[in-house]
Amino acid sequence: MAYTVGKVLISKEEIVRRIASLGEQISQDYAGQELVVVGVLKGAVLFLSDLVRQVNREVFLHFDFISVSSYGSSTVSSGIVKINKDLDLDIKGKHVLIVEDIIDTGLTLSYIIKLFEERKPLSVKTCVLLDKPERRKVPVSVDYRGFEIPDEFVVGYGLDYAERWRNLEEVFVLHTS
Repeated sequence: MAYTVGKVLISKEEIVRRIASLGEQISQDYAGQELVVVGVLKGAVLFLSDLVRQVNREVFLHFDFISVSSYGSSTVSSGIVKINKDLDLDIKGKHVLIVEDIIDTGLTLSYIIKLFEERKPLSVKTCVLLDKPERRKVPVSVDYRGFEIPDEFVVGYGLDYAERWRNLEEVFVLHTS
């Protein structure tokens, strides 16, 4: 089966505006505090990069990354979460913000939240660029949400299919042909 990039679901301009708003919210919520921002590799890299530049200097940021997988080269999650790279920082006693590209079933994000909570941080919150609530299998709290989207497979702005199309500046629907 061949896949092609279809229509634009979210434009570059919409992404820029929403990230500025999220950065402002995070700046207010964490003013004067230290915050460990954890990007979920690889999809969240572009989002995290743009987001943290919108957080003002009143927030003392630390970055770390975790790599997990549940899709492989499929358009459907396997439901099994595998850690490929764990955190380098100790998050005990710190505020943590998990930055994820997309949440659909909630299995991956739920797994990461539970993993982090076992490490005794002050708080764990989530920030996702895209939310597909129709696909949720487990309840997950999303504290900062970019966009709610329909149940379509999307690529671009960090999101991929088999490592393709991450570099696109907009979010597109992926079509089969």
